[in-house]
Amino acid sequence: MRNRIIVAVVCVPVFFIVLFYLPPYVLAALTSLICAISAYELLHTVVAKGNERANIYAVFSAAIIPVGAYFNVSGLVFPAVLLILMSFMFAEAITVYKKRRPIPFTQILITLFGGAVIPYMLSGLVSLKIMPQGQLFVLLPVISAFITDAGAYFTGVLFGKRKAFPLVSPKKTVEGCIGGLVIGTLAVTVYGMILVFTTMHEVRVWAFILLGFVGALMTELGDLAFSLIKREYEIKDYGRLLPGHGGMLDRFDSMVFTAPAMYLLLTVVPAITIWG
Repeated sequence: MRNRIIVAVVCVPVFFIVLFYLPPYVLAALTSLICAISAYELLHTVVAKGNERANIYAVFSAAIIPVGAYFNVSGLVFPAVLLILMSFMFAEAITVYKKRRPIPFTQILITLFGGAVIPYMLSGLVSLKIMPQGQLFVLLPVISAFITDAGAYFTGVLFGKRKAFPLVSPKKTVEGCIGGLVIGTLAVTVYGMILVFTTMHEVRVWAFILLGFVGALMTELGDLAFSLIKREYEIKDYGRLLPGHGGMLDRFDSMVFTAPAMYLLLTVVPAITIWG
C-alpha cells in the first residue's frame, strides 16, 4: 500500500500537468509511450515465449497510432498500421508454420489487439485534447476512471456483501459496482457544474450527467475486461513498472474503454458551447 500511495502522489500531479497545461504533442508523446509499454506487457505476459519479433512489431505499431491522432489523421494511420502489422504477423506465421516455433492464430489476434486496438482506444485521450477547449474535455476520462475506481473500492470495503463476478474479479461486490457507478457519475456531474461557474462557455449539466454515467460504466467494464484476460492466462499483473499498481496496462486498463467512449459522446452531445 505504501508503494501504491507514493507512486500515485508522484504520478498523478505529473499526469494532470501533461493533460491540462502542456501542449497536445506532449500528451501524444506520453500516450505513445503508454501504448508501447502496454503492448509489450500484454504480449510478454499472455503470449508464449520465443516470439520476440511479435513484441517488436506490436510496440512500434502502438507508438505510431497516437501520433496519428495528434495530427488528426487517425482514419488513415490506424488502418495503415493495422494492415502492416497484420501482414507482418501472417507472413511470419506462414513462414514458420508446422516448424519448431509456430505462430498460432491466437497470437496474431493478441498482437493485433495489443499493437493496434488498445492504442487506438487510448488515443481517444489525444483526440479529446486537440478538440476546442480540449484541456477541459481531456480530464473527463481521467476523472471518470480514477473516481469510479476509488468509489467502487471504498463502497465495496464499507458495504460490500455480495460477490459480483467472483470468477473474474473475486474482490468486486455488487455494492461496490453500484457505488462506483453512482460516485463516478456524480464526480463528472460536479466537474460540469464547476465549469458552469469557472468558464464563460455555455455548459449543459445534463450532458455531463450522461458523460458521467457512460464513463463510469465503461470504466467498470474495462477493469473487468482486463481482469478476465488475467484470469484466463493465470497472471496477477501485466507488469511491475509501477510499484503497488502492477504494470502500465494495469493502471490504464479501464481508460481503454472510457477515453474513446467520452470522445464519441462529445462528438455528438453538445456538452459545451464555446462563445466567441
